Amino acid sequence: MVVPRLVIAAPSSGSGKTTVATGLMAALRARGLRVSPHKVGPDYIDPGYHALATGRPGRNLDPWLVGERLVAPLFLHGAAGCDVAVVEGVMGLFDGKGDTGFASTAHVATLLDAPVVLVLDAARQSRSVAAVARGFATFDPRVRVGGVVLNRVGSDRHEELCRSALAAAGVPVLGAIRRDDAVATPSRHLGLVPAAERKAEALAAVDRLAALVARSCDLDALLRLARSAPPLGGPAWEPPPAAPGAAGGRTVVAMAGGAAFTFGYAEHAELLRAAGAEVAVFDPLRDERLPDGAGALVIGGGFPEMYAAELAANEPLREQVAAFPGPIAAECAGLLYLCDELDGRRMCGRVPGRARMTSRLTLGYRDAVALRRSPLTRAGERLRGHEFHRTAVRYTGEPLFRWDGGHDGYGDPGVTASYLHLHWAGAPHLAQRLVSSSRSPSVLR
Repeated sequence: MVVPRLVIAAPSSGSGKTTVATGLMAALRARGLRVSPHKVGPDYIDPGYHALATGRPGRNLDPWLVGERLVAPLFLHGAAGCDVAVVEGVMGLFDGKGDTGFASTAHVATLLDAPVVLVLDAARQSRSVAAVARGFATFDPRVRVGGVVLNRVGSDRHEELCRSALAAAGVPVLGAIRRDDAVATPSRHLGLVPAAERKAEALAAVDRLAALVARSCDLDALLRLARSAPPLGGPAWEPPPAAPGAAGGRTVVAMAGGAAFTFGYAEHAELLRAAGAEVAVFDPLRDERLPDGAGALVIGGGFPEMYAAELAANEPLREQVAAFPGPIAAECAGLLYLCDELDGRRMCGRVPGRARMTSRLTLGYRDAVALRRSPLTRAGERLRGHEFHRTAVRYTGEPLFRWDGGHDGYGDPGVTASYLHLHWAGAPHLAQRLVSSSRSPSVLR
């Protein structure tokens, strides 16, 4: 399949990848193009801005979570019917899991056979940008750096010096963005504030990014580079259908949403629907009842610590969740919501444990082994996931998962809850298990 595509990368975090990627997505959409947005790695926040920029779900590409063989098919699935795809990288171009390049932006670029645009922070340097660009362009011959976008350029003279040095190094300049504090996006303890929490402000920010990139970058040259990508072989990913002989009747899976629960992968809902479920979104901040007929709950990640008072105040819903008779799958924010309390405020009490905010960031990939049976797990089964939080839970009882150097979670026949974020496309049986183990849709009527 021929899908014009670009990977937006940088030498390090903080160079301006999100500014360029999100602005480029929105600028291309403003030209009337259908743009497919993607993000390397497990990040949930950037794809929210990508979705605003393109009008399509932001999708993640992570070889660690789903396996190398699924990266291109998942890309093709998301890019179906689109004119161009923009993939935002993670960290520095060659930074991967641990001390390897696995799951790095460069790794994903090679799996997609996609040209790379390197975003260079030009502040406090001039000719040196050429040395950086040249080094990144030659570090790995499998990675094709097609040009650079200069960020935080201070003046016409500064831009002229950078362009001259890059021309001498044989590196095309595809854009030069001036310093502009007006396009800054608010952030907090886990990165940018999610787009779903900012609503009108986030839309306005994306519009500003689109205008900035449109006036600062050569969109025609970027499109030519995207169209130089060769055809990508193989079929697109499709969620597997329900297993033969699966129980009849349609299950309603209630999925938490709203400002407190913004972290999730688009493929999860698609997998649940393919397994025979109807997905109904509810907002624990506002809804006092679960969706009618709910037979299972999915409570994903987000920022419940920012909304602990509001979640605690919604006692009718907390009581329904505490008494819910069907299977529950919860991760990170969902885990905190199910605990007895969060920062001293009463939560659902479905998981025996107390959660609190800390100053320590826990971040990293995990190769986890399940220790017992729960709605999603079977004892001895291995699952790959990642952690990303600044909270801690003191559990009562034994953990659900263990991995080298750690353990976490709570599991019983009705609940799978832990800090471990899973990408179900890499383990589609998880969605099928949840649906097949759900109770009759009539239990909450």
